[in-house]
Amino acid sequence: MRFTLKDVKEAVKGDAHILQECLENRISGAVIDSRLVKKDSVFLATVGEKVDAHKFIGQVFEKGAALVITEKTPEEVEKLYGVDKSLWGNFILVKDAFISLKEIAKCYRETLNIPVVGITGSVGKTSTKEFIAGVLSAKYNVLKTEGNFNNEIGVPLTLMRITEDTEVAVVEMGISDFEEMHRLSDMVKPDIAVITNIGNCHLENLGDRDGVLRAKTEIFDNMRETGTVILNGDDDKLITVDKNRTPGGREPIFFGLEKGEKKTAWAENVINRKLFGSEAEICIGKDRLKANIPMPGIHMVINATAAALVGRVLGLSDDEILNGISSVRALPGRNNIIKCPGYVLIDDCYNANPASMESSLDLLMMADTYKAAILGDMFELGENSDSLHRKVGEYAASTGIDRLICVGKNSINMYNGAKKINPAMDVRYYEEVGKLVDDIKENRENIIPNSATVLVKASHGMKFTENLIELLKVL
Repeated sequence: MRFTLKDVKEAVKGDAHILQECLENRISGAVIDSRLVKKDSVFLATVGEKVDAHKFIGQVFEKGAALVITEKTPEEVEKLYGVDKSLWGNFILVKDAFISLKEIAKCYRETLNIPVVGITGSVGKTSTKEFIAGVLSAKYNVLKTEGNFNNEIGVPLTLMRITEDTEVAVVEMGISDFEEMHRLSDMVKPDIAVITNIGNCHLENLGDRDGVLRAKTEIFDNMRETGTVILNGDDDKLITVDKNRTPGGREPIFFGLEKGEKKTAWAENVINRKLFGSEAEICIGKDRLKANIPMPGIHMVINATAAALVGRVLGLSDDEILNGISSVRALPGRNNIIKCPGYVLIDDCYNANPASMESSLDLLMMADTYKAAILGDMFELGENSDSLHRKVGEYAASTGIDRLICVGKNSINMYNGAKKINPAMDVRYYEEVGKLVDDIKENRENIIPNSATVLVKASHGMKFTENLIELLKVL
């Protein structure tokens, strides 16, 4: 990492206490978790809801931290936590360590001379990120966003993981309000921006899909003028984006499932292998790439098409693109197919909104077995939450799945919607996940019949992964 303590000092607005002879020392990264500190790290002592990281300052200096960004003086930390002030090394005193993290990441990004791909959208950000990173890894040393590090804390931490060996960075960017994407873009400064779609998510703050479009397209605000914008041309909102909104007045490039007047990339001759993926010809202009797409669902074909387009922009050969697509695997909690002893589990518990619920139900319908769905509350839907839950229930009933189990206070609307469409359908309701867990433990087959395929999906805050997935994997 070609970034020194002097660079950090110039980036951070604070009271610096750094020895003159240390200013040209390179740092090895920046972290907020004391357990991740290594020699020459910058440690940012943040104050969280449960933990005040200032109590670990003595430990991180012992581990070899080059610098601590702190909101408290050595005297205050000693008084509060008994950390001897003589243990301190170089530090900068600031008002807000999280703001300092963003200041450091922004300045570090400006020193990098590598392509950075920024990915956002209402649904499919992570799976598209995995496809893009998988494709680009066929040629380049790629750093990608890990886990849920896609917000105003995770994005700068991701940028600070970029090393001298990194050739391309693929950064997922998630938001829930206006101006957030502007701030993320100010740090990431993407050379390529990919938007997967515009859906009904975070409506509490964004109002409607037009608001979502405005918020997501803030990703363009800090792109380089030579940057490339890649958009889903099947989305009725994104297809309206033109060169008047993009950096440098450059025309956006569109991808999608079917050929269209504006599209540069699309898919043809799709063969659905149901839960085991698809085969398709990915068309980029006049070229046809016969791809093996290992993840199930037609939306994965769209994601692979976007990845192929990014690969072409960054100079990959057809073989490199195809090898990259075929190497992608599902992540836990994201349409992950798990073969359990008595049934097949579709783990899609990372998060949920109406569009992703419908997409996952479509995936469940690919199964040739008894089909059950355990669906939980969707959060951050604003004043339309009741109607959006009801519409998911109506959609579930219309698909023809065999059993629907609705979990959570908001999901009573999902239950009512399903019953309205199909009064005879096997629909069950649990106000709390704990009661469902108890019933599964008592008689699993009454909830999930043998040889069934079961979809489990809800917003992350429902804690389905901890309460349901881990249980179902061992029953």
